[in-house]
Amino acid sequence: MLLNCDLGESFGAWEMGLDAEVMPHIDMANIACGFHAGDPSVLAATLKLAKQHQVTVGAHPSYPDLQGFGRRSLNMSKQELIHCVHYQIAAIEGMAKVEGVSLSYVKPHGALYNDMMRNEEILLTLLEALSSYPTKLKLMILATANAEHHKTLATQYGVSLLMEAFADRLYTDEGLLTPRNQPNAVHNEIKLIEQVQQLTKTSSVITAGGNKLCLPADTLCVHGDNQAAVAQIKKIKAMISIDN
Repeated sequence: MLLNCDLGESFGAWEMGLDAEVMPHIDMANIACGFHAGDPSVLAATLKLAKQHQVTVGAHPSYPDLQGFGRRSLNMSKQELIHCVHYQIAAIEGMAKVEGVSLSYVKPHGALYNDMMRNEEILLTLLEALSSYPTKLKLMILATANAEHHKTLATQYGVSLLMEAFADRLYTDEGLLTPRNQPNAVHNEIKLIEQVQQLTKTSSVITAGGNKLCLPADTLCVHGDNQAAVAQIKKIKAMISIDN
């Protein structure tokens, strides 16, 4: 599996994450487009890093919610959301062209990602947004038990999907991510390593209810918010390299 990480989330004088330390160890960078985090200078610097380390670049759009870091759901009309996503994709794609980098995919951020997985109308809106965008881009979504259904929907729009699993999150029995405000939603390092091992060996996880859930995934999401997280990414990269 390829490792992906949310990056470019600093803003002005405020720094978020250890992008320079993470970038050498990942395969795909989901770069903030300015609506939940990031600014033009941060975006340019992150794109330069991705180019330096030959990391595939993806847009990481969100609801327009800087104050809430994109973690609050907003009630937007279909066309408002399509325009919002197009605006963000166009911003990062334009900046990427300046740096000589190509944009490959889109991974929604925060509440938009969660809403997409819980509300099929929002997923269809995002598929329509990518279908109508001039550049052919893949959509990264959560790998769930409904993966084949989601692929069928995407095919109708001519969009390819990237199925994503999470290294550090507890899954519900339905195959969704346990909300962060619930107990044990984020794994400690022991649980994280166990989950990565199971994903790489059997393409499955153990849910909050103790059930085994099959999750064939193309990519694994990791986080680089601090030194401990960077160390975990290095361990995960080594584990995946051995299994491959």
